[in-house]
Amino acid sequence: MKSRLLHMVAVSLLAIGLSACEKPIDTAPTPKVYKVGMNAAFAPFGSVDTAGKIVGFDVDIMQAIADQAGIKIVWVNTPWEGIFTTLANADIDIIASAVTITDERKQSMMFSDPYFEAKQVILVSPGKGIASPDDLKQAKRVGVTGGTSADTIMQKMLGKNSNAIVRFESLPLLLKEVDDGGVDAAVGDNGAVANHMKYNKDKGFKLIESDQFEKEYYGIAVRPGDAALLAKINAGLKALHANGGYDKIYAAYFAK
Repeated sequence: MKSRLLHMVAVSLLAIGLSACEKPIDTAPTPKVYKVGMNAAFAPFGSVDTAGKIVGFDVDIMQAIADQAGIKIVWVNTPWEGIFTTLANADIDIIASAVTITDERKQSMMFSDPYFEAKQVILVSPGKGIASPDDLKQAKRVGVTGGTSADTIMQKMLGKNSNAIVRFESLPLLLKEVDDGGVDAAVGDNGAVANHMKYNKDKGFKLIESDQFEKEYYGIAVRPGDAALLAKINAGLKALHANGGYDKIYAAYFAK
């Protein structure tokens, strides 16, 4: 009996010792990782580098905002056509992709404070004789990226059903058409068009700016009802401006 009692005590002590060595179970909730939609075909705001990584101004800004706001994000390369539907369907949580803030878009999504001032400009192929926005009315082919501000502006200028408006799925396809002389001119956001000219100085392109094109502002978009997330994004953006981080990122992409 004594031997059996000693055996039971030893087993109990061993169990206690093993229990003490076990790590406590972590019951803390796993932080949410927000999916950020990006049309990575709009350099320098977003593109894919040779290693397959999404890079660009919007990427750096959004990541810095997330760091300031204390949220985790992951990037999802999403075609421009359908990116808003992707947000509405909750396949992504945020859009950070050079999205112009408009009253129409505000009806289906919420925007952060503006983080970039943009304006439409005209990129003219050599020898096309276009010197102002009014000259576009005589052009045979004016290229735009479908569904963008440029598309809307050209519809107002040339007519909604104008055959002169040629729509492309992405900016790279549009700019290639300009390079090949397939369109008389292209209309697009100043940052993206200036970036193309920067790397094609020898091709004789002409960049036309005009007061006829109003200023636009990019915002980060979330679904209606995600007010708490939007507040974090705005707080992060405000902090980024205050600590000089925004200016450093801006200068890295747009310094003249």
